[in-house]
Amino acid sequence: MRRRFCIISALLLCLSVWADKSYTLVLDPGHGGKDAGAVGKISMEKDLNLKLALKVGELINAQYPDVNVVYTRSTDVFIPLQTRADIANKNNADLFISIHANSAESKAAHGVETFILGTDKMEKNLDVAMRENAVMKLEADYKTTYQGFDPNSIDSYIMFELMQNSYMDQSLRFATLVQNRFVGNLNRGDRGVRQAAFWVLLKTACPSILFEMGFISNPDEEKFLNKKGTLDQMAQALVDAFGAYTHKEKAKEQAKEEPLSQPAEPAPQAVETPAAPETTEVPVVPQEAYAVQICASRTPLAPNDPKLKGQQCGFIQAGEWYKYYIGPFPSKEEAQTKQAELKSLFPDCWVIKLNN
Repeated sequence: MRRRFCIISALLLCLSVWADKSYTLVLDPGHGGKDAGAVGKISMEKDLNLKLALKVGELINAQYPDVNVVYTRSTDVFIPLQTRADIANKNNADLFISIHANSAESKAAHGVETFILGTDKMEKNLDVAMRENAVMKLEADYKTTYQGFDPNSIDSYIMFELMQNSYMDQSLRFATLVQNRFVGNLNRGDRGVRQAAFWVLLKTACPSILFEMGFISNPDEEKFLNKKGTLDQMAQALVDAFGAYTHKEKAKEQAKEEPLSQPAEPAPQAVETPAAPETTEVPVVPQEAYAVQICASRTPLAPNDPKLKGQQCGFIQAGEWYKYYIGPFPSKEEAQTKQAELKSLFPDCWVIKLNN
């Protein structure tokens, strides 16, 4: 009887711990198996990615026991790009971090950079996106899996211009925190927060980033990445950024609100009218309210613009972007009700929070 009681108690404890893990972080070590990624003189990218991801997961489990850590791979195996995104989506991920090491023809290239999904300055970052997306060609019948997308064709990247990223603002905030930790705390070269057309970011239904820890093609930086102690420092920097992003009260103690890295667009600050007089009038927003975002544009839209489909909208200006929404609504539930009504007109619309 006592043994049965102990077993039941242990099961209840496990269920309690599992239930407490209300936040899911997916760590994605890039490449793996037959896909080595970038290859340096003393190491391969796939190995560096895996080591860093496992260390980050270890620290998260120790420092944030309420977080459920999921890996797209935990060993040296090949995982298709779409499968990586599927793993995140099936686990209802709250945050997705794809970890990589960089490479360039110039051996002088160095520093860290953090990417979010986007097409801003696409030509400048196209080589990085093409290199990371090219792994899909290792898969059988990849054109069917990736809906005809050709990672080496510039024309294929036009599709990214047409797709909304519901999580751009959140992804940008986390990417900025990561970049600032590596540049400010670890004194790494700053290549900034950038936008690029990565398939794995497009298909993950949560805030997501692709982090490049440094250039394996640079002999000095490759030695640094393989140096004893570097792994622990980088892992802790990522965990610190994660803590600042997910635990707001803890973040206030560690740092005040940080300015967004350049050249990425800043997060929305206030609701305001655009310069052009013919643009849609913005309603007054209460202290806390919700709305349904329907589209975004780099230029102000006239009230009769086809993109708005006859809807009366307000907007938030964030850098070069005008983000159009319907509302405001005093509660999230009312905004969600409106979102359901708008799905037939705007399949990718989503609920956002507005603050004055």
